Amino acid sequence: MNYLSVENLSKYYGDKLLFENISFGIDKGQKIALIAKNGTGKTSLLNIINGLDIPDSGVVTMRGNIRTGYLPQIFDSEEDISVLDSIFDSSSPVTEAIKEYESVLSLFNENPSQENRLRMEASIVAMDNLQAWDFESKAKEILTKFEIRDVLKNIRELSGGQRKKVALVKVLLSDVDFLILDEPTNHLDIEMIEWLESYLAVANITLLMVTHDRFFLDKVCTEIIELENGNLYHYKGKYDYYLEKKEERIANTMSEINKAKGIYRAEREWMRSTPQARTTKAKARIDNFENIKQKAFVQVEQRNKNFAVQTERIGNKILEINNLNFRFDNQIILDDFSYIFKKGERCGIIGKNGSGKTTFLRLIMNELKPDAGKITQGETIVFGYYSQTGLALENTKKRIIDIVKEHAEMIRMADKTYLSASHFLNHFGFTYESQYTYYENLSGGERRKLHLLMVLLENPNFLIMDEPTNDFDIEMLTLLEDFLLHFTGCLLIVSHDRWFMDKLVDHIFIMQENGKVRDFYGNYTEYKTKLQYEEQLKRMQQKSKKTTPQKQSIIAKNKPTYKEQKEFEFLELEIERLEKEKSHYLALLNAGNGTPEELRILAQQYADTDKDLDVKTERWIELSDKIEQSE
Repeated sequence: MNYLSVENLSKYYGDKLLFENISFGIDKGQKIALIAKNGTGKTSLLNIINGLDIPDSGVVTMRGNIRTGYLPQIFDSEEDISVLDSIFDSSSPVTEAIKEYESVLSLFNENPSQENRLRMEASIVAMDNLQAWDFESKAKEILTKFEIRDVLKNIRELSGGQRKKVALVKVLLSDVDFLILDEPTNHLDIEMIEWLESYLAVANITLLMVTHDRFFLDKVCTEIIELENGNLYHYKGKYDYYLEKKEERIANTMSEINKAKGIYRAEREWMRSTPQARTTKAKARIDNFENIKQKAFVQVEQRNKNFAVQTERIGNKILEINNLNFRFDNQIILDDFSYIFKKGERCGIIGKNGSGKTTFLRLIMNELKPDAGKITQGETIVFGYYSQTGLALENTKKRIIDIVKEHAEMIRMADKTYLSASHFLNHFGFTYESQYTYYENLSGGERRKLHLLMVLLENPNFLIMDEPTNDFDIEMLTLLEDFLLHFTGCLLIVSHDRWFMDKLVDHIFIMQENGKVRDFYGNYTEYKTKLQYEEQLKRMQQKSKKTTPQKQSIIAKNKPTYKEQKEFEFLELEIERLEKEKSHYLALLNAGNGTPEELRILAQQYADTDKDLDVKTERWIELSDKIEQSE
């Protein structure tokens, strides 16, 4: 069943063409990601689909009897209403009953008077009659997941990020068939993103989503449409499949361009040497010459993947943190934290919003003073600090190229060659034309990108980056990843982008409660796998403790035999192998490649491995208890 049909859609933004004569459709049950560079029309396309903008030409047809929900990229409501009223703005009896119940509950908690008691009882009866408890429970679960606790607070008192969360909760609670989301992971920490991706992956909805989070995209969507140079390209598969097919498409395009150039050279000689005969055949050949010329000079962007600037020499002493303590507003951020950084270290920092990740970076950069402890940096260290506050300029009436040239007109690269400031900007997406834009006219995302480039131009040997992936499109993220992969200094990165972290860091600090920091050697995916294993082990241990006293007595009396000792050692190796095997099958299933029969076999292999893992883990726990009791 077709939900959406877009036919021959075109849109200009001033003189700039966003897209021309694009067509696509979305059927019931499809979950599609829309990706494109920033500024190329993603949000405009979603606004047109939702009737918030009009195209210059073309038709958008939405099936008449379906309900749609739309999350815009920026939710800037100035309504003078509470969070509760914003989320439950429907006049349906169920939502009205929930709003009444939540309001009365708050009043009753403050003042348990007889009047409020009677209102409370009436509200409970209404909730019962309408069977609204399930919906109210779901609403509270989602609100809790996104840390929205004060539902009676005025929406105007919230930050931009909090308002976006409220809008997301509202659209998730709406009873819709077709969900359209524009950057839903913005302002969410990793735990929130993982909950949202699990929710959307199993939800029985049709989805069109713009996102730059490739991990999130892979978990939720099975198809990708890409808007590039005004055209639309469709890929039926996950992100890795998209990358593979895009490379093929570019290679084919380059082959066609080279072929057209060969024909163009031959035809140009004919045009120069042949009299302009007026035969029909000659006229057709002359007309075709212009088409060949157009094909021969199509521009295809190809980036240098070994792009890296020269870094300053780094000595043996890098950065030492000794017994660091810091408290902020009665919250313990760091408690007796120590660490010595080594050459070439690539470390990520993760944790909930408000856990102190940015504070930790500011302490290292000496923007904050610790309550106790010491931070000592090596004499050769040159920090490059990309902060969330952005680029500090005294004069914003300067052009991009002039700002960069004030720092350096030529940039020394890692291969000892030099690159002009203009070429450097162009590599990271500031076209030669856009380099003459004044700073004050840049978008928020463009300002963040310029701030990042200015940091990279400092030739640092220790890069500290606070959420460098915010507001960047997938192409810019790929460029940044390629650059950082060739960076030879130390990296310390705060990011909620798990794909970015997996690719760049070799260990992570996890900011925990009460100022504790866990240091895990491995990337984020490996850390999550370890957590899942620990949680599974904990559940199995709790299960084993429920055995009868008689059985516990028998286990305590029997010491493990030599054979059981060897079995225990073998099981440890087997469990590790099965965990890797399970992760391998899961990755293949998530990729979505292969025939239905191949995917069915993979699913069965995954299920068999999971079952085998449970059995062997249970036996390992049993032997572990026996060995522990005998010691």
